Amino acid sequence: MPIDLQQYKLFKDKKIDSFTLLENQGHCNYNYLVVSENKKYLIRKFKLTNDRKSEFKIQKTVAKKKIGATPLLLDEQNGLIIAQYIEGKHQTKLNQQMLKKMAKLLKKLHKIKIRLKRNSFKNNFNFNNKKVKKAFIILEKEKKEYALGHNDLHPQNILFHKSEIKLIDWEYARNSDIYFDLVSIIIEYKLNKRDKQTFLKNYFLREQINYKKIEAFTLIYKELWRLWFERLEKGEL
Repeated sequence: MPIDLQQYKLFKDKKIDSFTLLENQGHCNYNYLVVSENKKYLIRKFKLTNDRKSEFKIQKTVAKKKIGATPLLLDEQNGLIIAQYIEGKHQTKLNQQMLKKMAKLLKKLHKIKIRLKRNSFKNNFNFNNKKVKKAFIILEKEKKEYALGHNDLHPQNILFHKSEIKLIDWEYARNSDIYFDLVSIIIEYKLNKRDKQTFLKNYFLREQINYKKIEAFTLIYKELWRLWFERLEKGEL
């Protein structure tokens, strides 16, 4: 095993039945499945530096709302989090029913109250991109709608199991504008006009949808992740 689990009270005097590197790996962590005495655990070994105390706090909070897995242990010195393992599969396409459930789940997430710094995403840009600069100017004129956001909602961070949806990997979660998460789903799942309307109408219900913010955050989202992967390739993260 690459990690000595016996050092943790959680596994003290317990038999480790298996320790497996999962098939689906992220850019920021190594993910392992541990089976011990008929219980499953997920170990996320960090590759990148981040505010892991904040991540652990957020994960504990969302777990109480049954949005994500319950975290059991944070070891900052060895750079890992151990959490309960949750079953599920990743989906690259969402049908109408899934879109309605996803909208309901994000609405539930965005209603969670937790003290965190606000993230406007501005500090990720040097504004050489004129379109992105214009997008932020547009947002300055629109209503600010900050809430707890996941901020990394691509298919590999969303699990579907039976009738439930769970979110994983909370390292970029912050208080941010709700439209960033909404745009993430629209872009990552390549929603067509009909699916986009289903998703947004089920999120906002009778509230008005701000299409100016959707357009602005679409530009910001695409450029943000382009820059992120560029920095990752250069080893700057």
